[in-house]
Amino acid sequence: MTVRRLVVAAALVDDLAAPQRLLAARRTRPAELAGRWEFPGGKVDPGETPVEALHREIAEELGVQVELGEEIVGPEAGGWVITDRHVMRLWFARVTGGEPAPLVEHDELAWLGPGEWFTVPWLDADVPIVRHLDRLTAPV
Repeated sequence: MTVRRLVVAAALVDDLAAPQRLLAARRTRPAELAGRWEFPGGKVDPGETPVEALHREIAEELGVQVELGEEIVGPEAGGWVITDRHVMRLWFARVTGGEPAPLVEHDELAWLGPGEWFTVPWLDADVPIVRHLDRLTAPV
């Protein structure tokens, strides 16, 4: 059995109760992923909880503080397999302090409104997650 490294990410939205806009971040590296879009986040360091890691990563990558909403549970033991070496846990989050800026690993951020969530080239592993979020947030 492959042991995958845990990474955490935020589906940054404008409103935790009724999300309309979703923040996407365009990668600058590695070369094979440059220009593709993803959820901001990163690896959990030894001694950190996933929630602590997520707050640290969002502060480092975007320069903001966030309030976490519900975890977006994935199909693989609650996570989302994103590579053969990584599994991701993802939470809804809302910015509570600062203005998001592409500080590390990204060169552009985009707030995607209703009907725009699929207008950027997401990383292949993130596409099923965006589809899942689109279904979760669709008006009833």
